[in-house]
This record gives sequence, C-alpha cells and structure tokens, in this order.
Amino acid sequence: MTMQYITKSILKLPPRRKETKKGDYGRVLVIGGSEAYVGAPAFAAQAALAILRSGVDLVTVAAPEKVAWAINKLAPDIITIKIKGKHFTKKHISPMLKLSERYDVTLIGCGLSMKAAAFASAFIRHAKKPLVIDADALKVIRLQDVHNAILTPHRGEYAIFMKHSKLPSLTTKTAFNEVRKHLGTNVILLKAPIDVIMSKDKIVFNKVHNPVMAKGGTGDVLAGLCAGFLAQTRDPFRAACMAAYLNGAVGNYLLKKRGRTFAASDIVDNIYKVFR
Repeated sequence: MTMQYITKSILKLPPRRKETKKGDYGRVLVIGGSEAYVGAPAFAAQAALAILRSGVDLVTVAAPEKVAWAINKLAPDIITIKIKGKHFTKKHISPMLKLSERYDVTLIGCGLSMKAAAFASAFIRHAKKPLVIDADALKVIRLQDVHNAILTPHRGEYAIFMKHSKLPSLTTKTAFNEVRKHLGTNVILLKAPIDVIMSKDKIVFNKVHNPVMAKGGTGDVLAGLCAGFLAQTRDPFRAACMAAYLNGAVGNYLLKKRGRTFAASDIVDNIYKVFR
C-alpha cells in the first residue's frame, strides 16, 4: 500500500474575523460519563478542554449528576448539564437528541460505560447533527447505522465494531478497501502505531506520535480535538487528520521536554505550544 502521511500543513486554519461573536467557531456537546466509571469525570473533562483548545467557542458536557459536578471542579471553563441517575438510559434518548440539535457537533462515548449501551445505540442512530463516536459507544453500533460521524477506535474497538458491522477487521489494504466501500459519509480514525484515517474516497496515515501516549486519557483528548476541528471546518476527514496530527505532535513535544512522565492532561495544557 502506498502510504500518504499527514504533515504539519494540515493544521492551517484561517484567522478569526474581527466581527466574530461567540458561536461563530463552533458549539460542541459532549455526552459521557457514568458513576460506575471512576475515571469518567477526568476523561470527559479532558475531551471537553481539548475541544476548547482547538478553537471552538462553547463546550457543554451532559453527564450524570455526580460526574457533572466533578467535571465542574476539574474544569470550571466547561458548562455542564446534570442528568438524573447514575448513567444514561433509554429515558434520556429524546431529551439528549433535542439538546444535540442546538450544537454543531456531538461527541459521545467518553467515560460512558456499557451500562448506557441502549441509550448510546439509539442516540447515534437518530442523531441529526454530525457526531464523533469514541470509546464504549463504538462497541454498541454498526457502521450501517451511523451517518456523518468520525469514529475513533483503537485496534480492539475496531475489531468489535467491524464484527458487529459484518466487515473485515484485518488491517490490510484489501480489508481497508472493503470497509471504505461501506463508509458513506463517515470517517474512521484507527488509532495504531501508525494511525489510519479513511473515508470512502481517501486514506492517509499518521506516524506523528510516540509510545508514551499509550495511556489513559490521550484517546479522549484526540476525540475532543476531532469534535473541535469538525465544528470549525465542517469537514470530517480534514478534522480527523488535524486531530491525529496535533495530538501526536504535542505528545512528541512533551516527550522531548519530559520524557516518559507526561500524562493526557499535559497534552491539553501544551496544545498552544504546537497549535496557535
């Protein structure tokens, strides 16, 4: 397979107009969190902060009450909507769909837990606005039920997702080409030693990252960047490419500065060192 790699030029965005008002550069909703998932507040907060750092104007996180209060403490810049109950259920489908229509993009999956499987599956099938689908939300859907989305699986999630979709889960040229026939309006960003970003028309690769990034929270930052750039560019393929490159470039910057000691929160805090 001839491999076309993403370069730094992908990060170019036009400057903000002088007459800009809040909302012109995107509003993003994050749906995630579960009281059963201890790390949920941190993961949802990391994703939300990454969205803000990408340049989006407004981010709201909808999460179970205790998770949302924890997010408020971790990240006071983030607006939260506090959902009754310990996790999302079928009763939340209609209000969350209605809420999502007020936003340009919805990111679903960060810290969600499999207890919210029925909710996540129904929400994704019926959502009208573009989506970024991450983590546990990837395990409960088929590609055939998804539209206008960036999907961000690691290799294990990719295998589950492809099995549900009755498509080949192998990471070969032949398998990727078969999957691309069924992508429709979706984009897959497969997280791997060399990331694969594919749409029905294009496939590119990203090798800008390092092994220290294989730790909790970095995938949530990546998903957040996807959502942020999607809200600004309205181009799922470009947004996925920008997110993959930037996430890895900041990780490489931190590897030089801190060696193996950096965490996902450090990626969020140092985005400005690579992207302005």
